[in-house]
Amino acid sequence: MDTPVLERIGALRIVPVVVVDGAEEGLRLADALLAGGLPVAEITLRLPGALDALAAVAAERPDVLVGAGTVVTERQVDEVVDAGATFLVSPGLHEPVVRRAQERGVPILPGVATASDLMRAVALGLEVVKLFPAGVVGGPAAIKALGAPFPRVRFMPTGGVGATNLGDYLALPAVLAAGGSWMVERSLVTAGDWDEITRRTREAVALAAPQRDGEPVAVPARQEV
Repeated sequence: MDTPVLERIGALRIVPVVVVDGAEEGLRLADALLAGGLPVAEITLRLPGALDALAAVAAERPDVLVGAGTVVTERQVDEVVDAGATFLVSPGLHEPVVRRAQERGVPILPGVATASDLMRAVALGLEVVKLFPAGVVGGPAAIKALGAPFPRVRFMPTGGVGATNLGDYLALPAVLAAGGSWMVERSLVTAGDWDEITRRTREAVALAAPQRDGEPVAVPARQEV
């Protein structure tokens, strides 16, 4: 990992994948995540007010590590970085998008699903990628298989990750963190059920930090070979 942002994501172990519309929703969601002990959010560009939400969280909730998801064009790279995004996530690997993020000095985690995708990512100088859609392309078994030829690459599996299988992913040394939306479902946001989001977030944080004799179990570092 080459940036403090990626190191922080690795320490948090979970990245909520958020769908919010407008500044108010963004701020309320950020507060719910903070209350649950998870100061990070990937705000996806899926709704018209997503950029306003991202800008509001970046400006008014400095304790939250805010990133942008569903970044698929070079123009979007500029828009979200200008709005305050500290990391970018894309559903696929598109070289112009990756290069623009690198030019702007912001880490990007593009989506990969095959060994060919990984070869392209490595050629672009990337060491952290998003496995997407993780549940469809093989889950933890896919990470084991794909990671073997690329021992320096770390993964953030997203898509099909939930409370029931989070531990299976995080137990893998190749996994930096897992992305998921089960604690921040859109239906909870539209209902204004911030307490339930906080409850689910707190539960997810606990699942990501299994206890042994009262102390957190250290996740093994990725081995270099």
